[in-house]
Amino acid sequence: MIIGLLNQKGGVGKTTLSVNLAASLARSGARVLLIDADPQGSSLDWAAAREGEPLFSVVGLPRPTVHKEIGQIGYGYDHIIIDGPPRVTDLARSAIMAADVVLIPVQPSPYDIWAADEVVKLIDEARIYKTGLKSAFVVNRKIANTAIGRDVGEALAAYPVPVLKASITQRVIFAEAAAQGMAVHEVDAGGPAAAEIEAVIAELMEFVQ
Repeated sequence: MIIGLLNQKGGVGKTTLSVNLAASLARSGARVLLIDADPQGSSLDWAAAREGEPLFSVVGLPRPTVHKEIGQIGYGYDHIIIDGPPRVTDLARSAIMAADVVLIPVQPSPYDIWAADEVVKLIDEARIYKTGLKSAFVVNRKIANTAIGRDVGEALAAYPVPVLKASITQRVIFAEAAAQGMAVHEVDAGGPAAAEIEAVIAELMEFVQ
């Protein structure tokens, strides 16, 4: 499975989700490749901060040829995660064309919900060439027990894109783990952050099938 994480708005937590979803898949014994298609190279920075053995392979490919090169680069891997670029560009289009499913992370903020419009349009364009392409929203950095955290799902209902029931809450552990080049399950395997990541993966697997 090839999962692309895209939203034209920066700061939605694409890299945090990308590395933790990749780590969750790798934890199950799968061979996983993370492609950093963001010119900022945040996933590569995460990998460079790691001291131990890598959990999965990370390569930088911030070029609008991802969809052409992914067959060769991703050969032999069970799953590929693409950490996509911010802003709608040819690079974003290429990442969408490379994916089986596009996951759109949104924070519970009106700005994120408005910004999602551009990515949804790009996905619709891509379906002209790739009819089986799937997409879903995932609510990220949700603030627990707040009205805006509950209302974001309703706001996203205006789009013809499903919203995953599983969501990710704003937690300090994500930043603490990232600073060490680690996934949250390595810091606290039984904690709520790791459980939320596992829930997103489980729902995504079901959604793609």
